[in-house]
Amino acid sequence: MHSDVRRADHMVSSVAAHTQEVCGLRWAGDGRYLASGGNDNLVQIWSVRHLERFAESTPLHTFSEHQAAVKALSWCPWQPSILASGGGTADRCIRLWNCNTGTCQSTTDTKSQVCSILWSAEYKELISGHGFAFNQLCIWKYPTMNKVAELSGHTSRVLNMAMSPDGTTVVSAGADETLRLWNCFQADPTKTTNEKNKKTSSCAMIMSHHIR
Repeated sequence: MHSDVRRADHMVSSVAAHTQEVCGLRWAGDGRYLASGGNDNLVQIWSVRHLERFAESTPLHTFSEHQAAVKALSWCPWQPSILASGGGTADRCIRLWNCNTGTCQSTTDTKSQVCSILWSAEYKELISGHGFAFNQLCIWKYPTMNKVAELSGHTSRVLNMAMSPDGTTVVSAGADETLRLWNCFQADPTKTTNEKNKKTSSCAMIMSHHIR
């Protein structure tokens, strides 16, 4: 369904692509693709060009490999055509999709329901939030998908996660009615110093131009 709330009759178009509830939606960082995940175990990829022609109701790709509902969807920030999706309790897998080619790049059995996925551009890693059976967060190295760390603390399902603006801290919201802050991705002090030096030199150049 596409809506423009600036209009009184704001529903512009509706597309019946999933046969059950849609439980995940995510735009790619470059705006080219929209991913949808459903209770019908499907991941659908929509091209923005198709969505602009609202009469077109056929997705660019339909991925049916998941064996449970797909809620967790997240696009890679440095490779905008790569999508990570996570399946529910009967599936437990994180799958990486190349949406340029329509192929599955890798499948990782996490041993637990996948509820949420985020990417760390600094460390080139993923962090996933889980429900049954372990109710934990896991960090994975991309693209090998080797497990880097397990973060335990929630006593019930991890419902959602969000990354801090500086990319260092993850907050997780659990069905145990707690918010937990995790310092997962510590900033590289060398990189931070270099960035500060660049900003300082840029400011100095601007000031010198103004003086002249």
